[in-house]
Amino acid sequence: MSTLRKWATPLTVGSFLVMGVTGTLMFFHLNTMVGKVIHEWAGWLMLIGVGAHIVLNWRALTTYFKRPLAMWIMGVGAALTIATLLPIGGAGEPPVRSMVMAVAQADEATLMALSGHDLQEGRVLLSEAGVDLQPGQSLADATDGDFGLQSAAMSALFASGDDH
Repeated sequence: MSTLRKWATPLTVGSFLVMGVTGTLMFFHLNTMVGKVIHEWAGWLMLIGVGAHIVLNWRALTTYFKRPLAMWIMGVGAALTIATLLPIGGAGEPPVRSMVMAVAQADEATLMALSGHDLQEGRVLLSEAGVDLQPGQSLADATDGDFGLQSAAMSALFASGDDH
């Protein structure tokens, strides 16, 4: 158990720090993709650290099951956890994702019209991004559904600061 004690609490504290900062940024919509990924992985580390912490402190933890306030707090936490699993409050994906997917499914002419580029200019930008778009083909088809490549292509087409 001594080895477990050496890393359980530091892992819990460190992952809590990361989760707290990245979670706060996400709450205020100031997060980045890197922050989201780090938040998700830190969550796994926090689960491991808290699990080890529970193992080490099980006897002390059981005393909280005899205290009404502690039981109420843990009960609210359990209820909120269960609520996150229920399909309530506007199921489905975020509207921005739906819009991006619709653009990826659009034919070449529509895609270029949306981006403000003529066909030739748009094809050059897509080619530079690694996408060979054929006449009438959608971006999703041209990339075989590779979302990373679609994102790079859309970034090339819709980059701010262009003179179109």
